[in-house]
Parts: sequence; C-alpha cells; structure tokens
Amino acid sequence: MYKKMQPLAYRMRPHSLTDVVGQQHLIGPGKIITRMVEAKLLSSMILYGQPGIGKTSIATAIAGATKYAFRKLNAATDSKKDLQIVAEEGKMSGTVILLLDEIQRLDKSKQDFLLPLLESGQIILIGATTENPYIAISPAIRSRCQIFELKPLQSEDISKAIDHALLDPINGLGKENVTLTPEARNILIQKGNGDLRSTLNALELAVLSTKQELMQTNQYHNKLTISESEMLNSVQFKSYNFDSNGDSHYNLLSAFQKSIRGSDTDAALFYLAELCLAGDLKSICRRLLVTAYEDIGLANPAACSRTTLAVQAAEAVGLPEAKIILANSIIELCTSPKSNSAYLAINQAIDLVANTKDIDIPLSLKDAHFKGAAKLKHGQGYKYPHDFNKDWIAQQYLPDQLINTILFKPKGNSKFEEAIKAQYLKLKDLQTKNLNKSN
Repeated sequence: MYKKMQPLAYRMRPHSLTDVVGQQHLIGPGKIITRMVEAKLLSSMILYGQPGIGKTSIATAIAGATKYAFRKLNAATDSKKDLQIVAEEGKMSGTVILLLDEIQRLDKSKQDFLLPLLESGQIILIGATTENPYIAISPAIRSRCQIFELKPLQSEDISKAIDHALLDPINGLGKENVTLTPEARNILIQKGNGDLRSTLNALELAVLSTKQELMQTNQYHNKLTISESEMLNSVQFKSYNFDSNGDSHYNLLSAFQKSIRGSDTDAALFYLAELCLAGDLKSICRRLLVTAYEDIGLANPAACSRTTLAVQAAEAVGLPEAKIILANSIIELCTSPKSNSAYLAINQAIDLVANTKDIDIPLSLKDAHFKGAAKLKHGQGYKYPHDFNKDWIAQQYLPDQLINTILFKPKGNSKFEEAIKAQYLKLKDLQTKNLNKSN
C-alpha cells in the first residue's frame, strides 16, 4: 500500500544492512557492525555524524537483521517513564534495541536509569548524535558503548538512493514513472549537502507537485520528467555546497580559521555566513576559540578572553541571532596582532616529553611526602620565592637532562607580548648566570 502520509525518506528506510546507503567502512562485508550482527554479538554503540547520512537507517537495519524488538526515543523530549516502558519490554522479551536520538542531551536521571540496563544487556543502546561524542556525551555512557563515526555520503551514494526511490513501486515512487533530467538530478544531489533524508523528501515534493500541476492543465500522461526549474522550485533547504568527497564541511571550517589567521576580515565573515546558513554553531564556536588562543594568543590576551565570552553568549542565544555576536568577535580577531608563540611552545614541550626517557624531577621540587624529599634538612630543599619577596630565586626547576632547554620563543608582536618577552629574557638570563655559577 502506498503510504502517502509518511515522507518518502521514512518509507525508504532499509530493513537490512545491505540496503543501507554508504558507510561501507562500518557495514560492508567483513566490517565491524556487519560482523557484530552476523555473530549475534551486538553491543551498545554511539553513531555520530552530520544529519541524514544513515544513523537511523543503520539502527533500523540492525534491528531488522536481529529480529529484536526495536524502539526509538529522543533523549531531549522523551521522559524517564518512556525509558521505563522500554526497559519493561526488554525484561519481558530478553533484549530490546533502543535508538536514542540526540543522546548528547541525556540528563543525569535518565543516564543513571540506563547504565545498569546497558551493563546487563537488557537494552542494547544505539545512540545517535550530530556532535562529537568525546566532548558532548558523558564518560559513563561512552565507556559502555562502542563509538562509530559515520562519513559524509558521496554523490554516487545519493544518486543510488534516488534511483532506488524512483524505481521502488511499493514504498518509493515507482508507480509514478518518473525521469529526472541530468540537471535536475545534479541540483538535487548538490543542494542536499549529503543529507539523504532531505534529498529524498525534496524528490517526493518535486514529483508530486509537478504531477499535480500537469493534471490541472491536462498535460499529465502517466509519465513525468522533472526538469531543472521544477527541481529548483522544490528544493526547500539551503546549505553550503556538498562535494563528492564529502570534504566541504572541513574545507569550510579550515578556510574560516585560516582567514582569521591571515587577518582577512571579509573572507572570515564570508565563511562565517556559510557556516551560519548550515546551522553549524558548535563547529564555529570551537574553531573560534582554538583560533583565538592559537593564532592571536599572547599578542592580545584580552581578545582571547572576549572571544570566550562571545562564544558563551552565542551558544546561549543560538542561531540566527548568534551571528551578530560571532561577527563582532571575528572582526576583532582579524584586526588584532597575531602570535602563535604559546602554541609553538606547548607543541615543542609535548614532543620533548614524548622523546625523552628517564626524566627525573629535581629532588627539591618533589612532593613533601616523597621519602627522599622528607629527609632534606631545612635550607637544603625547595626555596619558596614568596619568602624572599622576589619573582625569582636561584634554584633548579628543569630536570638535569633538560637543563638548558628553551621552549618558549616570544615574538613581541604587540606591546603586551613585548613586555612578556622582556621579562622572560630577563628571568632566563638570571637562570643562565645562576647555572654557570653552579658549574
């Protein structure tokens, strides 16, 4: 039966893993989710990636392949009572698969209720989120789930799904006898930005609205050809461009950050506009914070602090109004002096730690409970600088192996950093002279 009340994307959801579009790194032959299903060793998992690329489809296909009861809830809108109903069903049947959308919004009460059920296997959780689970989801949930990243769909995947929908006579549009012109197909794929759900629903709108128009003018003859203009009038979503490699999202973020670093205000605002239209507030805020502290840094610490406040305000307000707050911050960062001296210093320090073995902290700096430090007599151990009313007092801080190491190389790109540079060099000179005396 043709279910007109259900959107095409809903009707075309797969019932087996082989029907899922894309994501072959997870569901292809011999890949991890396929192996879990075939071995009947399902475990709870979190699927994350941009909207419309297959999170719900994979969950539905897993349920269909395993024959377990399948339920879908939303962590933000469904209550703890809804979770209890699913838990009771799992208790009766042995196992139930729960697709929990927006899992990053799971509150503590619901989380505490779910944790023992995940431990016992009474509920197999499939969490779905568009956000980075390593940041947005609590460690307690993460530790009980395998985490799988879904990749953006390629244009070939989208085209394959369109053909499937056009030919399927039961759930798809096969009975409508539809043909898309190459231009119409290209518009549908490009404007969809890899969101298969939006793409299929736009396709259905184009088909049914065009059919209705032709019927009203007695031009419908049991066959439809959707042209470029008809598709343009049916595409109801606006996003940044989608490309066949699925790299547009990250390319856009990269261009945004590099434009601020390169002090091109107009370019940074342009890329901000594209990201705002895509609705990707979280990525904007994250990149903005990283850019402030990586590229402006010690040249203008006040701008870094104001960026942090701007990000907090933008997240509180949300889009579209957040664009005003973000634009203010971006203009300041673009026109600010730049310095990456702190960024370079910590990276060099990390490399040094990773490549240096058997580092021994100077005895005087070790914790007072350390047995060796406890034996030190008064005056032979750590010198507390405040007791001497000085910023600096002669004593060794770096391990013996790294005694002459220099990690921080201030650039002096602003008055503030010039002052830091002068003080740093002054203190470094005192330390060097003290070492020379000791030797």
